[in-house]
Amino acid sequence: QVQLVESGGGLVQAGGSLRLSCAGSGRTFSTYAMGWFRQAPGKEREFVAAIRWSGLSTIYADSVKGRFTISRDNAKNTVYLQMNSLKPEDTAVYYCAQGIFGTKPYEYDVWGQGTQVTVSS
Repeated sequence: QVQLVESGGGLVQAGGSLRLSCAGSGRTFSTYAMGWFRQAPGKEREFVAAIRWSGLSTIYADSVKGRFTISRDNAKNTVYLQMNSLKPEDTAVYYCAQGIFGTKPYEYDVWGQGTQVTVSS
């Protein structure tokens, strides 16, 4: 059974930091790109960041560029999202996803259950 499990969400004040983790199992983690998406109440799911299977290429949404960093450790089957200088508008449920390298949800075929990030002003 292919599975992704996120952790690390929580409540943080504006300007603070959080690190999300996503552990994969059930298929060869190191051969797939990984992405992070988020969805705020009443809004569509939006792309945050993605990383190639090798870790050598990354892409970011303009809204998080310079503040968030995606990384992966294939030996641990884990992808991370380091979030710094958090803003209230970053509040959302964050999902990790596994698939091909891109910014569209349809490019990912396995999704985690999501972890809530809340940034207070």
